[in-house]
Amino acid sequence: MTFDPATPTFFLAPGYRPLSGMSSPVIDPATMDEVGRIAETTEEEAVTVLRAVNAAQAGWKRLDAKSRARALHDLANRIEAADHRPAAILMSREMGKPYPEAIGEIANCAPIFRYYAEMARDEAGKVAGTTQEGSFQYARYEPYGVSVHIMPFNFPILLMCWTVAASLAAGNGCVVKPAPATTLSTLEFMKHFSGLPADLVACLPGGADVAAGLIASPMTHAVAFTGSVAAGRAVGSAAAAAMKPAVIEAGGSDPLIVCESAPLDVAAAGAVTAAFHLSGQVCTSAERFYVVDAIHDAFIAAFARHTRKLRIGNGLERSEIGPLVSEAARAKVIRLVDDARARGATVVTGGRIPPDLLKGWFYEPTILTGCSEDMEILQTECFGPVASVVRVRDFDEAIERANASPFGLGASVFTTRLDEAMEAADRLEAGMVWVNNPLIDNDALPFGGWKASGLGRELGRQGLDAFRRSKMVIMDHRPQVQDWWYPYPEDWFLDAGGRKTE
Repeated sequence: MTFDPATPTFFLAPGYRPLSGMSSPVIDPATMDEVGRIAETTEEEAVTVLRAVNAAQAGWKRLDAKSRARALHDLANRIEAADHRPAAILMSREMGKPYPEAIGEIANCAPIFRYYAEMARDEAGKVAGTTQEGSFQYARYEPYGVSVHIMPFNFPILLMCWTVAASLAAGNGCVVKPAPATTLSTLEFMKHFSGLPADLVACLPGGADVAAGLIASPMTHAVAFTGSVAAGRAVGSAAAAAMKPAVIEAGGSDPLIVCESAPLDVAAAGAVTAAFHLSGQVCTSAERFYVVDAIHDAFIAAFARHTRKLRIGNGLERSEIGPLVSEAARAKVIRLVDDARARGATVVTGGRIPPDLLKGWFYEPTILTGCSEDMEILQTECFGPVASVVRVRDFDEAIERANASPFGLGASVFTTRLDEAMEAADRLEAGMVWVNNPLIDNDALPFGGWKASGLGRELGRQGLDAFRRSKMVIMDHRPQVQDWWYPYPEDWFLDAGGRKTE
């Protein structure tokens, strides 16, 4: 069955099924044209799908690890061999992502299925030192059942694959609730799952009500979420109320420190990518910049020079900076920049809607200097193409100010001094620290935040453990009566005077 973006559908392997809920248009944020239509999954449709996924998972969890790994490697083969241009074009048209980034995102999906195929095959439990002679004592891992994956719009396919790969490898079935803004590209990608056992993976479009229903359903058993802090708190509370484990990546306002020893051209070029990649709509975007006084002015000059080279436009044209995902997203950026300007910040470059791009939700990449903690832009997640720069005396003040935030997702440092690099890795209060190379991730290392930026981890061993539960097993191969079983010997008791009985 071929996916048609004009027909609201959900995915249940091996094909697409029509939705009966009310549909709404998907609007290209660059052109304001209609890209397709999406519809809310109804409660009845969700129940039908969840029953099917649970039935499929019952067979999937019984597969041996080698067979499950083979199925995931076959899935990776299908992804690698496919033409991803249709999904990448849809993603660009749905949310404005430049085409090279959209196609690159999808190209990075196959390796995560290979990684977790082998991780789950290799790491399935632990044999402990026995506490009793003749007893075999160990821990084993088992799947939860069906996991719910509530996805963001910025990396809708890659982040979905991060958690779905781990969950499938652990033996679960999966239900994906895509972001409304990127439902079409997600559905286009879902066809690759059709080679797995029928009904093991599903994609149910909808908004917050659909997500809430999936979390509350007794037919789901674990939750993965990526999105805002407010939504993350709501998801975490709902999952806790249902006694379900949840992995929550809730974004942040990442700091980037530029030390006196940093090579300025490298730091400036890295800062441009860290701040403006995907128009700043990356959870790990650098938003707060702490620049040491001795090189502040020289760095700002280089930073602005690199920033002015960026091309703004439609993601399907030659541009690095596409539109923001929605009118509301741009309005928030404008409000935060205006507040910072009113409180004394200086706009070095940007700070406006491009005069030749009045159609669409475009905003120029912006550098603000003279920023201070009384500005809202330093206290919240901007999620737009804005770098807010604070001048600091030295490295120690930069670390202190970087940590003075409710967020703790990632943090970046540019330096050529080993002591500063080591100190930064040790002292920064963040789940990830990058030295001289921001925004990098690794399938084998845990991804996630501290403080308000989230709970749990994706990727690595911890990413697999998020979707499996442990079971302790004590097995005595030679049954015998133990000396501590009832009834207790008489000499174990005390008499009324506290003396041991004979």
